[in-house]
Amino acid sequence: MPSATPSPADGRRPSPKTSASLTGTGPEAAALLGWLTDPDAPRLCLVTGAPGSGKSALLGRLAVHGTRARRGRGKARAERVLVPLAGQSALGVAWTLADRLGVVARTPADLVHALATSEARRTGRAVLLLTDLHAAAEPDAVAELLGGLAEVGRIRLVVEARTGTRVPRAARTTVVDLDGDTDPGPPPAPAPFPELPDLSDPVAVCAADPLLVTTGYATASPDDHGGLRDAWLRAGQALCAADGPAGRALVLLTALGDGADPRLRPALAEQAAPSPWRLRWARHRGDVSPPWPGPVAVLGATAGGPSAELLLVGDHTGTVRLLREADASGAGRLAHRVQGRITALAPTADGTVLLLDERGRLHAVRGTAPRPPYLERLTEAVSTTLSRHPGTALAAIAGSVVVGDRLGSVHAFGVNGLHQAASHSGRVTAVTAVESATPFVCSGGADGTVRLWTPGRAPVPEPLAEHRSPVVALHAAPAPGGPLVAAAWADGRVELIAPEGGRRRAFRPGPAVRAVAVTATGALVVGTEESLVCLEPQEG
Repeated sequence: MPSATPSPADGRRPSPKTSASLTGTGPEAAALLGWLTDPDAPRLCLVTGAPGSGKSALLGRLAVHGTRARRGRGKARAERVLVPLAGQSALGVAWTLADRLGVVARTPADLVHALATSEARRTGRAVLLLTDLHAAAEPDAVAELLGGLAEVGRIRLVVEARTGTRVPRAARTTVVDLDGDTDPGPPPAPAPFPELPDLSDPVAVCAADPLLVTTGYATASPDDHGGLRDAWLRAGQALCAADGPAGRALVLLTALGDGADPRLRPALAEQAAPSPWRLRWARHRGDVSPPWPGPVAVLGATAGGPSAELLLVGDHTGTVRLLREADASGAGRLAHRVQGRITALAPTADGTVLLLDERGRLHAVRGTAPRPPYLERLTEAVSTTLSRHPGTALAAIAGSVVVGDRLGSVHAFGVNGLHQAASHSGRVTAVTAVESATPFVCSGGADGTVRLWTPGRAPVPEPLAEHRSPVVALHAAPAPGGPLVAAAWADGRVELIAPEGGRRRAFRPGPAVRAVAVTATGALVVGTEESLVCLEPQEG
C-alpha cells in the first residue's frame, strides 16, 4: 500500500477528498494535492517507489491537473513546471530551470542566488515537478542543486526518484512513498546513455539535442574541442533555449573566444546564415587579440558631435571606455570625477555626457564644444532636483533630460517646462529617447513592460513589448530604415524593435545582459559582465 508522510506543519494526513478531480485517485494523489494546497507544508515533496509503481505518471497527471481558484479569493494557480531529469547534468538542469523561471544562471549556484534575489515574481510561486532523479547523468549533483532550490521562498519542488536514490536534503520534507511496506526488489539495470555527437564538430553539435551536448561537455569531455566547449559553457542557457540548429550556431559563433580553432567561425557562420542576425564582432573575457574591453555595466552610442561613431562602455567601477563602433578598438576614456558605480549614461548632441551615479544623482561631463547657457541651466536644475529625489534611469534628447523614478513615473525636464507620465507599476529601470520626425521617450520597468511616450501627450496605452521579467536596459536611436529600440530583460532576452512597424528580432547571448545600444547604422550591441557583442540585422 502507498504511504505518505504528512506535513510537519500540521501533523494531519491530507484528506482523500482533495484528490477527487485527479485521475488515478488514491492516498498518493491525496497526499500530493494536500501538500500542494497547504501553504504551511514543506517546500520539498519527495515521491519515491520501485520501478513501475506509478511515480512518473503521478507527476505527469499533476502537471496537467487544473486546480480551480478558491471561491471568493480569485487566487491564481501557481505555475507548474515539469522537467525530466533523465540523462541530465546538474548544469543542464540549472539552465533548463533558469529558462523556465525567467532568470539567467551560468552555474547551479548562480540559479539558487538568482531566484532568491530576482524581481521576477509576477507569476507567483512556482511548483517544479522533477521526474527520474535516479536516471540523471549526475544524480548527486542534481540532488544538491534541488536541495538548494528547496530553501528559496518562491519555489516548491516535487522530486520523483526510485527507492534507494540519494535525494535532496531540506530542513523540512514531505515524503510520498509508493512502496509502502512491500519489498521493491532489486533495481533494474540503468538505461543506456544516449550516444554523444562529435563534440569537436560544430555542425554536429548544433544539430544535436542541446541538453545532451551539455551533458557531454559537463561530464564526459575535459577536452576544449577547439574552443567549442568553452563557448558552449559560456552561452549554454541561451544555446539550450535557441530555436533550431541555425539559432544555436549563431549563439555559439558569438560566444567563441579569440583562441578558438579558426576553422570554427566560417563553419558556424554558414550554419547560422538563416538566422536574422549577422555577427560583426565579439569580445570576451580572456580575449587578447583583439582585447576584451572589460565587464559592461552601462552602454551608450553617439551619432554626432566630437565623439561620432563611438561606443561609451562603463564598467562596475565607474570607468567609461570609448570604443570604435566598427571593430571595438579602444579610443580612450571618458574623463570624469564621479565616485563609484555609474548606473546610466546619456551622450548629448553637443558632446556633453550625462551620468547617473549609484545614488541616483546627476553629473555632467562637458565636451570640447561650447554649450548653450540654457542647457547648462537645465542640467543644473535637474541635478538639484535629483539631489533631493534620486533618479533610477536617465536619457537625453535635444533640449530635454529624461529621468525615471522608483515609483514608476517618467519625468521629461525641458526648456519649456516639466512633463510627467505614470508609465509603470514599480520602479523605472531604464529610459531612452530619440530625436526623429516624431520625438519619443521609451521607458522600461520592473513590471516587464516597455512603453512609448511623447512628452506633452498621453502615453501610448499598449506596451511596445512585455515579458514576465524586469526590463534591465534600453537604448534607441535613429537608423537608416527608421528609429530602432533595443530592449533587454532580466531573463537574458534582447529584442530590436522598429516602433513605426517592421520586423522584430530577438537574441540571447547566454550571460545576463547588463546593457544594450543601437548604433547609427542600425546594429545592435549587447553588453554583459563577460562579453561585448555587435550584431547586424539581416533582411529576409
